[in-house]
Amino acid sequence: MLLALAWLAVAQDSAPATLQNLLSRLAEEAEVFAQNIPKALTTETLEQRTLLPPSRFRPRIGTTAIQEAAKPRTRTRQIVSEYSVGTLKDSASASLTEFRQVESVDGRKVQSREAARHALSIGLRAPDDRARKRMLEDFARHGLVDVATDYGLILLTFTRRGQQDIVFTPAGQTTIGADEALVLDWQQTDAAGGMLEFIGNQVSRRAMRGLLLLRKSDGLPLRVQVWTQHPLSGHQIRDEAAVDYVQSQHGFLTPASVVHRHMVDGQVITENHYRYEPFKLFTADTEIKFTEFDTPPPAQAPPVKR
Repeated sequence: MLLALAWLAVAQDSAPATLQNLLSRLAEEAEVFAQNIPKALTTETLEQRTLLPPSRFRPRIGTTAIQEAAKPRTRTRQIVSEYSVGTLKDSASASLTEFRQVESVDGRKVQSREAARHALSIGLRAPDDRARKRMLEDFARHGLVDVATDYGLILLTFTRRGQQDIVFTPAGQTTIGADEALVLDWQQTDAAGGMLEFIGNQVSRRAMRGLLLLRKSDGLPLRVQVWTQHPLSGHQIRDEAAVDYVQSQHGFLTPASVVHRHMVDGQVITENHYRYEPFKLFTADTEIKFTEFDTPPPAQAPPVKR
């Protein structure tokens, strides 16, 4: 890991922190995330906008109608799923993977939320990987294109081990909402820990690059931006994403949203917007049982004595 020789002020009224200190906090948050996210579950809403080629239908009457038919079309899909994280046991790396049970597609109910959560919990506890793989295949069968998964887990890239193959460089400051943030440019030096990409029957990994936005007051990771770019059949393919994290009520970071764009020669072909409800913790019982911090019901007034 290469460290730029720079001092970054973490708070106006505190001693400046080195880049090393910021990266240590980043690694700590990544490792706490890795330990806790497999115990959590939430509801995920995916809205996908896709640019489609012009319709093949060519009306015979009217120049305007012909021009309208020749324009590219946009299709929007929405999928609501129950979402959790686990591992594929037969994976050589035993790395964490996102799992989903689809609840509804474009407003059409596929199964109840309770049934989806139950199926998800059974699949995650299955003794082999068949149930897990069926969940991944089921999600891909709903007519989506350029589906991007596992971006919500991008924080795992920055564990202590992962940082050994990343170059970090200070890149100024910005704001996220009401928070001032320090910006770090990051770039992987080895594709082995990079993005996994499937093109047809071929699988490849690509080294990633992006920006890290860390809260200035304490170094807490707020956003991870990531992109990859490569040539393919005479075109430039670029995938980019911005992942926002929030501190959960359970004491560890969780993804709040992911915006992913798949681009060809600079044009956005597909945009995937994932949104996550607050994560809940569950036990490993037959039925999912949540550990929640519920708002206590309002106190009832004492009965009136007559």
